[in-house]
Amino acid sequence: MAKFNFIKTEIEGVFIIEPTVFSDYRGYFMETYNYNEFKKAGIDTVFVQDNQSKSRKGVLRGLHFQKTYSQAKLVRVIKGEVFDVAVDLRKGSPTYGKWVGVYLSEENKRQLFIPKHFAHGFLVLSEEAEFVYKCDDFYHPEDEGGLRWDDPDVGIKWPIEEGMEILLSDKDKQNPLLKDLK
Repeated sequence: MAKFNFIKTEIEGVFIIEPTVFSDYRGYFMETYNYNEFKKAGIDTVFVQDNQSKSRKGVLRGLHFQKTYSQAKLVRVIKGEVFDVAVDLRKGSPTYGKWVGVYLSEENKRQLFIPKHFAHGFLVLSEEAEFVYKCDDFYHPEDEGGLRWDDPDVGIKWPIEEGMEILLSDKDKQNPLLKDLK
């Protein structure tokens, strides 16, 4: 039995990953990452840093990227639900400025692999969510970049419920539009 189901998306290099979950009366077990399995699927990435965040409903984190020290990421949710988005920022890519979105939750146990040179963000849909991700390069605060979450040229269809308040950091409120990125 395969340990993972790697689902290609409409943007080359971005994968939705479904782990095989072994469940019984005690609970469940699953692998969330296996270098050899990922390499066979075309994801030859070594991760060097793990991060975790906790956010409440309506928090929108992103869209973030590193300018010079670009990071590939493997993201998942261990509590709650988010709508996770990756935006292609690869120069010369036929899908430059296009986005992929996927629901990640503790129930579906899906993961999203985001290659280097993408902006990334998520919107918390549950009362709270705990989000974990692996990065293939270390975070460099001086190298941080951002893209506006509601850029009309990108056109992300965020699943915003009627009456939902979107909560952004002060920094994310200042993110530029895609056309203004250097």
